[in-house]
Amino acid sequence: MKTGMIFDIQRASYVDGPGIRTTVFFKGCNLRCKWCHNPESQSAAPQMLFYKDKCTGCGKCREECPHQLISCDLCGRCTVYCPHSAREICGKEYTVDEIMRIVQRDKAYYGQSGGGITCSGGECMLQPDFLAAFLSSCNQDGIHTAVDTAGDVPWSSFEKVLPFTDLFLYDVKCVTESLHIAGTGCSNIRILENLQHLSDICGDRILIRVPVIPGYNDSIEEMAKIADFVKHVHCRGVELLPYHRMGEHKYDALGMTASVYDMPTSENMAIYRSMFEK
Repeated sequence: MKTGMIFDIQRASYVDGPGIRTTVFFKGCNLRCKWCHNPESQSAAPQMLFYKDKCTGCGKCREECPHQLISCDLCGRCTVYCPHSAREICGKEYTVDEIMRIVQRDKAYYGQSGGGITCSGGECMLQPDFLAAFLSSCNQDGIHTAVDTAGDVPWSSFEKVLPFTDLFLYDVKCVTESLHIAGTGCSNIRILENLQHLSDICGDRILIRVPVIPGYNDSIEEMAKIADFVKHVHCRGVELLPYHRMGEHKYDALGMTASVYDMPTSENMAIYRSMFEK
């Protein structure tokens, strides 16, 4: 039986595709974007998050932990007994049927709003067999499917999910390769090649999404390069996503250090939108 490593399932989402959606977040990512707002998605393995601001120092977690918090085997006892939910295990194996039972609770809303499910991450395409099985099950149940991807996977992974995907939300962070390496730790050559190939097959099913990160990709020169690249790609449109800071607290909970950027101004966002509209 296929299982997938999932770190969150959010119902009633309005930002991950059309209509009201249920977003399934797959754990594991091969990019290390400095502005990542889901740092818990990067590792493919389950992790313990500790929110220091919620902890009152009562010591209940230490009392219940078989190892007195000296080490952790993710048994979960501390999360059960903490009275303030200061500890949380992130990452759980699900079967397709288990996720479908959650997804089907909101099926009526999908139909009324033109919504459905969105598979995100992390990078959901790193689990292509499980992803394809889940998307196929949604297809059979008449549920609209969307795949949110950065595209840095073998083309064979796209071939597995393509028959079952109604919409691809495809991230393009920048065009300049050196800039992409500096911001994500990897090249964007395969990403852009996959996008071009995918657009030749099903451009009407692709929505390109560009995160706008001040001090990284928000120069007029880089935005112009992205707009020019997109001009030669078949897609249904482009969304510009302004950077936000909603995930910063999770870095501390994981013992990581967040890179902090300014948020783009509404005036600058208007300038960038006009560049793509032209």
